[in-house]
Amino acid sequence: MNIILAEAGEVVGDLLEVTDARASHIVKVLRAGPGDRLRCGIIGGAIGYGEIITLNEKHPRRAVLRLTLDTPSPPPPPIDLVVALARPIMMRRLSSQLTSQGIGELHVLDTARVEKSFWESSFIKEGHYRQHLRRGLEQAVDTRLPEVHFHRSFARFVGDTLPGLAHRYQAMILAHPGTNAPLATLVKPDRRYLLFIGPEGGWLDAEIAALTTQGCHLVSLGERILRVDTAAIALHARVSQLLEVNLVCSSQ
Repeated sequence: MNIILAEAGEVVGDLLEVTDARASHIVKVLRAGPGDRLRCGIIGGAIGYGEIITLNEKHPRRAVLRLTLDTPSPPPPPIDLVVALARPIMMRRLSSQLTSQGIGELHVLDTARVEKSFWESSFIKEGHYRQHLRRGLEQAVDTRLPEVHFHRSFARFVGDTLPGLAHRYQAMILAHPGTNAPLATLVKPDRRYLLFIGPEGGWLDAEIAALTTQGCHLVSLGERILRVDTAAIALHARVSQLLEVNLVCSSQ
């Protein structure tokens, strides 16, 4: 937890009181005390610091911070992601990791190889995904939660939703083993990208055909077949690196 995050409704005036895991983190991990300043932010809002004015180090732990929030939240990342719904334990891990890397939107998609019972998990039904997105923000020192969209019909997503999204992006990039298209030729600085990661077991040929018809470009992450969460992180990291390299080259 590299930033203490709060919902706007938790702040009264300029004071934030925490009695949950954030208070324990302040006491046990940061070992902070009254007068210390900690990095703080409002979810969806500004970043700054909070000065501890009251701290109870014993149970029930409690901290009161006076907030000074004077830095706008970072701009939305230039990468969005479409991922086929995976096992809940993998989705929890993936949500946190992708948010820490930086994504603007996350589209969770049904495909032929998605286990239908996954849609009934508390991750989706009870909105538990949000706490995992929040952990990613706490790691990365950000306040902007990704927008999350769930699509239970592959056909409706491809036929109705994707055509309305496509104009936002320089390229829509679909990871698929066995393709040879060079990723570097698709990535240019100051543009947005939509990345696609398939289900465990991979995309069906018909699904790939439907997505490429809508303008998706097939790329390979190498000869090895990766797990869903590994592939998502690897593709995001490669596109991010190319964006940085191209930005440096274009400015020289």
